[in-house]
Amino acid sequence: MSASEQLEILEEPPFILENGVKYINPTEVKMSQFILPCHANHCGELSVGQLLKWMDTTACLSAERHAHCPCVTASMDDIDFDFEQRLSVGHVVNIKAKVNRAFNTSLEVGIIITSEDPCTGRQWKVCNAFATFVAKGQGSGKVQLKAVIPRTSQEKIEYSIAAERRRMRLHHLESIKDLVSSSTIQKEPDFDESQHVVPAEKTRVETVELVLPPHANHQSNSFGGQIMAWMESAATISARGPSQVGDRITLKAIVNNAFKESFEVGVCAEAYHQEGWEQKTHINSAFMTFVVPDKGGKLCTFPRVKPEPGDGKRRYREASARKKIRLDRKYIISCKQTEVPLSVPWDPSNQVYLSYNNVSALKILAAKQNWVLNCMQNKAKLSTLEEDHLLFFKAEMIVSVNVKQVFVLLSDMSRRHEWDTHYQRFKLIQKVDTDDVIYHVVSPSVNKASNFQDFVLLASRRVPCADGDPYLIALRSVSLPAVPPTKDLDRGEVSCAGFTLCQEGVTSTKIAYYIQTTPQVLPYITRDITGLSSDLCKIIEALNKFLEQNKDTAHMCDIG
Repeated sequence: MSASEQLEILEEPPFILENGVKYINPTEVKMSQFILPCHANHCGELSVGQLLKWMDTTACLSAERHAHCPCVTASMDDIDFDFEQRLSVGHVVNIKAKVNRAFNTSLEVGIIITSEDPCTGRQWKVCNAFATFVAKGQGSGKVQLKAVIPRTSQEKIEYSIAAERRRMRLHHLESIKDLVSSSTIQKEPDFDESQHVVPAEKTRVETVELVLPPHANHQSNSFGGQIMAWMESAATISARGPSQVGDRITLKAIVNNAFKESFEVGVCAEAYHQEGWEQKTHINSAFMTFVVPDKGGKLCTFPRVKPEPGDGKRRYREASARKKIRLDRKYIISCKQTEVPLSVPWDPSNQVYLSYNNVSALKILAAKQNWVLNCMQNKAKLSTLEEDHLLFFKAEMIVSVNVKQVFVLLSDMSRRHEWDTHYQRFKLIQKVDTDDVIYHVVSPSVNKASNFQDFVLLASRRVPCADGDPYLIALRSVSLPAVPPTKDLDRGEVSCAGFTLCQEGVTSTKIAYYIQTTPQVLPYITRDITGLSSDLCKIIEALNKFLEQNKDTAHMCDIG
């Protein structure tokens, strides 16, 4: 495999502006570091803490390029490092960071890390990361950040999905609390004396670091990356307040839980300030998961951990919750669309990540280019796109109804059978929250001799996060024990489908419907785009009539 094939990433084709100049993102910052012995651990491999320090430095420079004022690290999303891809002394680490989106006072920075062996020319991807920074104005005043204007197709995708990642971060602590309080997470077990068990208190470590000028940034505060390096953290970092030159940083670490071939270490950083040594400030919290491969590359197993009474039992249960969330994210979010089983099991603990996957998949589909116009029916454009052995379908039309009214009416899937003959019934199974609903759908078969088909669909809706964003209604298959497959119905699956709604003037809306075809939905689509059926033309006429007749019943309060 060539070096260019190994490096799957990264570079988009050059984007040329109207004046013929090659576009360069104004917030993009690149850093290359040669791994020296001082950056390595006892195995001669790059310290994760050192890599996090470099990542934070690069991302902070990118954030400040956009904000034009000092920025501090607020959080860094979970990062998965591939332990099989070793970063050794003599390798080069390349870090690229750029601002994906700015919100009111915070912004998300996307980070891509690659490595290369200058002796062989081999290049490979290390990981992706997303960091959140907060702009700090003079005094205690807040800074209102200007909007990011995405130019390239990849920037537009990251800009759109950044809103979903922000939503997911805001739900993270709530998800942990719900999991810990639920019966799905193991309680602290009874330990048999014959078992090899390590008391958690024996894993406790405490160190003290003095913040010196080399550890500080241009604001005289300790660099978030320096704290991360001290904590050696590869998990979520939540900044609680800056420490300054002269402060003493106390780092406390303990093993929270062990899971056969991995274990979680919780780290807490507290600062003792010069003004009053008796007072301490919580600076950072981190959770790092360790694995230990043997010489043959096989993962070692670990003894169980017996939690300390009281707070130790809470940490033990929360570690189990975090492990489940990491697995959900890796299974549902990190995989490519073609690698994820269509009907992922739904339960309350993964609802945030399924909703994220549902909406982000639709946003990525809507951002695709090179659609081929197949036909026009009743003022609607029908287009297809073939990519990576997958077929995508898009239908576009403009209706003379306000976008908010269209959003309310199309969000109520229980009424879809009123205008779409492809569906006989949309039955509400579970209202997860104001934005996510699960339906059981029954559809007539294209072949009259076959059984009707049924689907279990998660419908996720989103109002615009900022001006210019579309309204979204995303659909994907999930599985529920309460709705098992039956002999009378052929269970079908939907990978990605949904509506994007954009305002066209005051009283008009551009509706775009997208779907990634699966064997179960393909016959409904190909008959229309090849001219063998006029069903879609009739459905479009019925939709237009349905929206016109019901627009006055669409209450704005239903948007929530």
